[in-house]
Amino acid sequence: MGWSWAYLILSLLGLALVLNAFRPVRGTVLLVPSFFAAWYTGEMPVWHVVWQAAVTVAFAFAGAFAYWPGWLGLGITVLAWAGLLLLAQVSNRANDVLVRAEEEVPLPSPAELELPRSGRETMWRWQRLTYPLPKPARSVQVERNLDYWGDGKRRHRLDVIRRRADPPASGAPVLVHIHGGGWTIGDKREQGFALMHELARRGWVCATINYGLSPRVTWPAHIVDCKRALVWVREHIAEYGGDPGFLAVTGGSAGGHLAALTALTAHDPAFQPGFEGADTHVDACVPLYGVYDMTRESIATRYDEGFMHVLERVVFKKSYEDDPTAFSDASPLYRVHADAPPFFVIHGLNDTIAQIRDAQRFVASLREVSRAPVLYAELPLTQHAFDVLPSLRSAHAVAAIVRFLENVRHQMAVSEQG
Repeated sequence: MGWSWAYLILSLLGLALVLNAFRPVRGTVLLVPSFFAAWYTGEMPVWHVVWQAAVTVAFAFAGAFAYWPGWLGLGITVLAWAGLLLLAQVSNRANDVLVRAEEEVPLPSPAELELPRSGRETMWRWQRLTYPLPKPARSVQVERNLDYWGDGKRRHRLDVIRRRADPPASGAPVLVHIHGGGWTIGDKREQGFALMHELARRGWVCATINYGLSPRVTWPAHIVDCKRALVWVREHIAEYGGDPGFLAVTGGSAGGHLAALTALTAHDPAFQPGFEGADTHVDACVPLYGVYDMTRESIATRYDEGFMHVLERVVFKKSYEDDPTAFSDASPLYRVHADAPPFFVIHGLNDTIAQIRDAQRFVASLREVSRAPVLYAELPLTQHAFDVLPSLRSAHAVAAIVRFLENVRHQMAVSEQG
């Protein structure tokens, strides 16, 4: 009977994972484990069905169904599978949400430009979605650890991702990717690969950067590094086939914050010490599940108070009360202006790390003043960092971002010709 009880316990665990994916914990000590559980369950529901089915078969051979707890566990498992299949369906419907966001703010799309209509038409096709972790694409190559500061520091290096071609391509549009990690952890090798590999396959050149992390560095060193990397890309990307005539920036979480701030603070001397005259404008920005308000105005829960405590103690190393301007200057929400580049902001409704209300406020403020298009998509049942895994949802997001960037590039080319 021990096997029956063990299977019942595992079945309850599987159901708890599913329920947590639908309603993750917010603002308690369980926030972090709840996030990780909801993140992988929500993005890889089919894999949860696979492991639960394997467990069920193994327990069946062990005799778990000789007693009533085993049969109760089987009923609970079937209920969990129904929830997982619903999560998969919602993930697949992300394409509808993203398309509606594009229709709300339509961009001209030339008929001759072949664009993916959904994630099924990108390199992240079904055969890649069957693998539970991101896989590198054979069609692209990576030039690693290029020193953009010239000081030899490991955190001041970037990788260039481009399509394998002989002879090498030239004149390609460029994307700069900024990784997340709460300004304290993370690496250029960990995020954004689905998007960068798809763009590289289409002929783009992508640069993914490292930057200084707290507590070793103090704000605004993080954004200064991003700006310096942008200058290096503009000056050197032609050596790798890129054309700095069109340069977009993206990132997730803290990287989304840095991407948005980079896009909104072109030529700001406070963030360009020693290279004040360098060109740091970008032509488009796609922040994913970003942080847009670094001030105490955003505090609504105990979790927000803890987040502000980390900013003050670790990132800024000063209190908000002593220097509120430093925090507002670091907030994309308070840096919006009429000349902002086109934006496509994407956020998950179930995000428990970066609050969606901040994304909503940021988009509303940006739309009030910007002369450029501002697209916004809220993805149902979607956690933080959803695009890190090779899921249906991330594939659809990649396709939508590709459409946005290609249409913005086309619109810019038409405007320059006119």
